[in-house]
Amino acid sequence: MYILGISAFYHDSAACILNNGEIIAAAQEERFTRIKHDQNFPSNAIKYCLEEANIQSSQLKLVAFYDKPFLKFERLLETYLEYAPFGISSFLKAIPIWIRKKLWIKLLIQDELEGYNGKILFPEHHASHAASAFYASPFEDAAFLTMDGVGEWATASYGVGNGNKMEILADIQFPHSLGLLYSAFTYYTGFRVNSGEYKVMGLAPYGEPKYKNLIFEHLIDVKEDGSFMMDMSYFNYASGLTMTSNKFHDLFGGPPRTPESDLTQKEMDLARSIQEVTEEVVFKMAKNVKKVTGKKYLCLAGGVALNCVSNGKLLRSGIFEDIYIQPAAGDAGGALGCALIAWYQHLGNNRKTDGVSDSMKGAYLGPQFSNNEIKIFLDKKGYSYKELEDNELPEIIADLIANQKVIGWFQGRMEFGPRALGGRTIIGDARSAETQKTINLKIKYRESFRPFAPSVREENISEYFEIDRPSPYMLLVADVKKEKQLKMSKKQESYFGLDKLNIARSEIPAVTHVDYSARIQSVNKTTNPRYHQMLTKFNEKYGCPVIVNTSFNVRGEPIVCTPQDAYRCFMRTEMDILVLDNYLLKKSDQKLLENDSDWRSEFELD
Repeated sequence: MYILGISAFYHDSAACILNNGEIIAAAQEERFTRIKHDQNFPSNAIKYCLEEANIQSSQLKLVAFYDKPFLKFERLLETYLEYAPFGISSFLKAIPIWIRKKLWIKLLIQDELEGYNGKILFPEHHASHAASAFYASPFEDAAFLTMDGVGEWATASYGVGNGNKMEILADIQFPHSLGLLYSAFTYYTGFRVNSGEYKVMGLAPYGEPKYKNLIFEHLIDVKEDGSFMMDMSYFNYASGLTMTSNKFHDLFGGPPRTPESDLTQKEMDLARSIQEVTEEVVFKMAKNVKKVTGKKYLCLAGGVALNCVSNGKLLRSGIFEDIYIQPAAGDAGGALGCALIAWYQHLGNNRKTDGVSDSMKGAYLGPQFSNNEIKIFLDKKGYSYKELEDNELPEIIADLIANQKVIGWFQGRMEFGPRALGGRTIIGDARSAETQKTINLKIKYRESFRPFAPSVREENISEYFEIDRPSPYMLLVADVKKEKQLKMSKKQESYFGLDKLNIARSEIPAVTHVDYSARIQSVNKTTNPRYHQMLTKFNEKYGCPVIVNTSFNVRGEPIVCTPQDAYRCFMRTEMDILVLDNYLLKKSDQKLLENDSDWRSEFELD
């Protein structure tokens, strides 16, 4: 029995397909169109899901869409009426799109899914978020907390799940939104909304929380139970085309930073301030959820759940015995959530859990390409390569990493969600102090302050990091072990801002942030055996089970999907090696790309 889930029209459109409750495939539209955060109807992602399931759309039992369009439209109209006559420019831009397309989603789905005449379900947005976390989690009985920009009306919600049942107990409604508050600071510090929030998180350790009290005094009033209200006179997102108002700019001493201009200490301090405010609000919410529900476990979803620094601190707080975070926590995960609602709530199917493993299959749910398909591609193009045997590949790659080569790693199925997890990733030596700078400036072509995540064998995670459980999805931050840290000199301790960047802080400096933390991906030998084998060989030969892992793309580009995407990205950067399944390509053996365009004109910088 097949169920298709769809999310679309805001950002990160996606599709997911289940068979008898098992997740068969899931992918974001951006990976196929090469438009980052593509919001359009996910025709390509749906096509892939149906092909992976080996069915036609007529064979689907149910289709689900991740929110209620008419309820969202109601919120837009009420908001415009409340702020009228302000917001007329935003109104004139948004309403025609709704009238032309977004209100007719049912008809659009029927047109796209030729031959499907069945029912289409429309769960609420935050219910889809909650379902994506709880139903995919290893927990039979748990609380959930969802936080994002906005769904229909809700911007945050909490509730409980037990077996195949799920109930939302309370929510916070628009325009008061923790996600939009964080996005306002993303905008003000010169980064793109719905894209650059993780940059703000990465910038925070370079600053001091100088504006934290100002935020609490003027922008947001937070109660002990985590509920809050915002002073909307400081914001423009409810009715305008920008996030912040002139009053906001006056409060913080000037207009928003111009994108791509130099970062100053002010932006670093603003980032640190909003990060700490966010953490405090999340902690209060979590404490209240614990008090109200009494549950041992907590499931998180929504865009705010991608804040891995906050997640790590929440886990260490001990409010809950364990937490589970949906790896596609943003809108893409809504496609999964609404499909799971259809299976468990609408159809009433039983749910079985083991308390240990989730149902996400390591998030390896996207397309894969056989050795034969890759060879045909390479031969057709005339690219130079060497074929490796299964048993020799891990050691060869381990040796190349140890020799300071930066490698494009393309193996197995593509990851679902915004993280590279060992399927479509760029890897390098975490022991080298130069690796972070090299990858940022010569390969990713992005800001030098941006940290990289470590991939570590699951068996070794507690040897290198202050964490006592797996972190498979790069959604938890923890400190590097004290014994692995390097002591700073008095002079180094006095540095501030980006002057902190070039100080080696541990035995694995390329993945150690300036506050001695790291955003960890633990690698399981079952979900990704080849990646695990390579890490094992690297550990055996060089005494370190940790490497650098970052997404396989350049700045502004979606993570690569196909061998063609991977080769093009490889040739446009200063990567040394590309490994496509069993085929190894050296940059020095390749000819220049013919008729290539500048990637900066192809991808809009984020």
